[in-house]
Amino acid sequence: MTIYLPQLSAHDVSFPALHRALAEPDGLLAMGGDLSAPRLINAYAHGIFPWFSEGDPLLWWSPSVRAAFAPDSLKLNRTLRKQINRHQLRFSINTAFTQVIAQCAAPRARQPATWILPQMQQAYLQLHLQGHAHSIEVWQQDRLVGGLYGVLVGSLFCGESMFNRLPDTAKLALVALQQHLQQVAPGWIDCQLPNPFLMQLGAKEMSRNHYVQLLQQYRQQITPPSHWQARTIELDSANA
Repeated sequence: MTIYLPQLSAHDVSFPALHRALAEPDGLLAMGGDLSAPRLINAYAHGIFPWFSEGDPLLWWSPSVRAAFAPDSLKLNRTLRKQINRHQLRFSINTAFTQVIAQCAAPRARQPATWILPQMQQAYLQLHLQGHAHSIEVWQQDRLVGGLYGVLVGSLFCGESMFNRLPDTAKLALVALQQHLQQVAPGWIDCQLPNPFLMQLGAKEMSRNHYVQLLQQYRQQITPPSHWQARTIELDSANA
């Protein structure tokens, strides 16, 4: 079966209307263009993200079903508190963005290949340097044992990837992110696509239209840049 995809211009960062996204493969919207900061910012502001493997063209997606954590849906429960104490974990924000994205891109036991290719890492690093992309880090002494990164659109956080080197550290990074967000914003976290791990943690499915409405509501609610300054952060143990 032949698939027609719009080819993005190198000189225009706009995208096709979302209703033109394919049903199979679900959400595939366009190809080409580049990973420049203006294009990525425009993509996320309209519910679109890049996702492609080595050897593929640059592909852009807007799936018909998204996954997201609603405010107050991630809790620091007793099990997670035990993990913090057992491993003597500490948390930070934006102190090791490059390390976090490299760890997210590293081969995994059941996933030896990665879609976080070097050009993707460089693109998101540029977004980070411009204040649009952020990371949460989980440390055991000086060892990075978990974390996540993503793109902030107004007051909505679009999660990209996460990793753990100790049990539950990816979950703890998510809890730390939502607690940090909720100091200045409602606390929505977009997870792009549903998967069993996210659904088990409490993520909910929503339609593309619902997600776009959410984006339109929160993308103009800018959080203070000072809120994302690199520093150590504390988890609220009362959030149980």
